[in-house]
This record gives sequence, structure tokens and C-alpha cells, in this order.
Amino acid sequence: MQVVKESSSSMRIAGESRMQSVYERVRFLVSGNAVVVFTMSGCCMCHVVKQLLFGLGVGPTIVELDRDAAGREIHALLFQLAGDGQQQPVPAVFVGGKFLGGIETVMACHINGTLVPLLKEAGALWL
Repeated sequence: MQVVKESSSSMRIAGESRMQSVYERVRFLVSGNAVVVFTMSGCCMCHVVKQLLFGLGVGPTIVELDRDAAGREIHALLFQLAGDGQQQPVPAVFVGGKFLGGIETVMACHINGTLVPLLKEAGALWL
């Protein structure tokens, strides 16, 4: 029985270590780029967010989770960030190193006129 406990404990530690490295990778990406969008390649709402940003003249860093080796782990981390379960974890948009939100938040900011100032403040837009 002790061996099983050690084995499950070491698996838990390895899993925690993997999630820590995923967290560090996400943090590095988000802090080093004005806009980062985490997407799934076949997601229509992800496409909408990307097209909105491209249309505004933003060149976001895009991470397609279904094509990334750590995609599942990043998806799980984004699910935690999304919070109360009311919001889907993708698309997940970070602006200026901070989690802005998903499609609903981005579209609300666009409609109420706060998205462009956020993008300018983050250095994603110069005009």
C-alpha cells in the first residue's frame, strides 16, 4: 500500500509541476505580447474574435489549443480563469498582460467603446 501512495503522490507532484510550467508559459506569453488570444481551430466564436481584432488593425499572438502540445493543460487553466462556469474558456483574450475575457466581454467592450482604448493602452494600436 505504501508504494501505491508514493506512486500516486509522485504522479500528483508531476501533474502539479506540469501545470506550473504551463502556467509559466501562459504568463510569459501574456506578459510579452500586447494581445494574446487562446483559441480552438474550429471554434466559430474564436474566429469572430480574431476577425474583430484583425479588422481593428491588431496583430494578436494566437495560440490554437487543439494544435498545441500543452493545449489540454492550457485549456484547463483557462477554464479556471473563466471562473463561475458562465463563460466558455475559449476564446480567451488577454490585453496588456491581463485577462480581458471571452467573446461576450470582448464584444461588450467593442460595442461600448472601451476596447480600442484598452488596445491602445496595451500598445496593440498606435492610431
